[in-house]
Amino acid sequence: MGFDCDESFAQAAARVIAVRAAEVFEHARGVLDVEDIERVHDMRVATRRLRAAIEVFEPCLPAKRRRRALKRVKALADALGERRDRDVAIAFLESFAPEAPAADREGLARLIAELREEQRRANEGLAPLLEAGRLAELRRRLEKLLGEGAG
Repeated sequence: MGFDCDESFAQAAARVIAVRAAEVFEHARGVLDVEDIERVHDMRVATRRLRAAIEVFEPCLPAKRRRRALKRVKALADALGERRDRDVAIAFLESFAPEAPAADREGLARLIAELREEQRRANEGLAPLLEAGRLAELRRRLEKLLGEGAG
């Protein structure tokens, strides 16, 4: 995505935020699948980029709408982070466990089971934020933010 030197800061904000928002929605599908942990990673990165774009372009965005949109993006990013933390820990321990001393394997198996339960609970917290209605509401908030701020 290139920039046009003749476009205003607000116009650039609208373009950048629209692209970053599209990336978030693009990655929403299949995020709850614990067998493909890269989906969570991709969506989490997309939410972090969207959040950064909103913060960078803060001066040309209406404060109230910006705060509301940012609150929703942060909530989504936090829930994705809760799930991702468990995914990374489980993947590491599962790769490490076969090479661990035999005496440690039972403890590692228990730890992995605990992390899987935390992963399940994190997914339960994430699921409502990924429902079609919630994502549509986030999309509307971002569209309103850009519609009002891009002028």
